[in-house]
Amino acid sequence: MTDFATRRRMMVDTQVRPSDVTKFPIIEAMLTVPRELFVPDAQRDVAYADAMIDLGDGRAMLEPRTLAKMLDAAAIDGDEMVLDVGSGLGYSAAVAARMGELVVAVEEVPDLAEEAQTLLMDQGADNAVLHHGALAEGAAEHGPYDVILIQGGVEQVPDALAAQLKEGGRIVAVFMDGALGTVRVGRKSASGLSWRQVFNATAPVLPGFARERAFSL
Repeated sequence: MTDFATRRRMMVDTQVRPSDVTKFPIIEAMLTVPRELFVPDAQRDVAYADAMIDLGDGRAMLEPRTLAKMLDAAAIDGDEMVLDVGSGLGYSAAVAARMGELVVAVEEVPDLAEEAQTLLMDQGADNAVLHHGALAEGAAEHGPYDVILIQGGVEQVPDALAAQLKEGGRIVAVFMDGALGTVRVGRKSASGLSWRQVFNATAPVLPGFARERAFSL
């Protein structure tokens, strides 16, 4: 029988801590949430690998290191509301739920959304709500949010999503430029979003987050 608890500790000790992620709430959450339950059954043996996990339909679950560093950059406080966009089977939402007051997880693939809802309930993530809908539209009815996490690549952030962020709030996403990507944190002020680069990472671009291509003959 696979000892997932040991693998979980190894993930934190060999992937998360060496990436300069040392905040207790992140470490505690990633040591506690059973990542192996939030991946497709066929992928459980690689749940704790330092690699993205294929969710099908061009979607992927971010590496533990990338998620941990995004959470570190987001700096979620215990009284904050979080929008988790593209939550897949719900792992990132379950982790964030141990850090913030409320997490709204947005997933547009029906099978992923349905299973994520069940998994979050089974794991006692009572402060995580699953919203089934288009990723690029977020979940305005539950907002505005203190933090928006985007669990995949973006070429641009839709205005509809940025509008759901409170003034002073943070949005964290993997910006892709071809095969290269950087995680950026945007902070919202009265004049709009100001972005800073945090670290390099890659992820498949999520549906609705690609830049419109100019048509030419």
